Amino acid sequence: MTYGLITKFLARPGERDALTDCLLLAAERMPRASGCVHYLISTSDEPEAVWVSEVWVDQAAHDASLKSEDVMALIGRARPLIASVAEQIPLAVLGGKGLPT
Repeated sequence: MTYGLITKFLARPGERDALTDCLLLAAERMPRASGCVHYLISTSDEPEAVWVSEVWVDQAAHDASLKSEDVMALIGRARPLIASVAEQIPLAVLGGKGLPT
């Protein structure tokens, strides 16, 4: 079963653009991440909200991606910009356009 995760971050006041820049850098590195199918960064009408939508071949691939040096460095860079993780929902992704069969 494919593993998905949707996370809503709330940036510290005035830091949403810096947080999205950091997360977009992470997205640029995802083609090198084994097992990453989908990694999107989005914003909404909430002034400080940033949404990250991920799909991985399995949870182990996701967990392994967090251990690479470059990802750990980006996490360290993003952490001070984040006021809170407002919501995080793990998903069992069943299918849809763009997913591997």
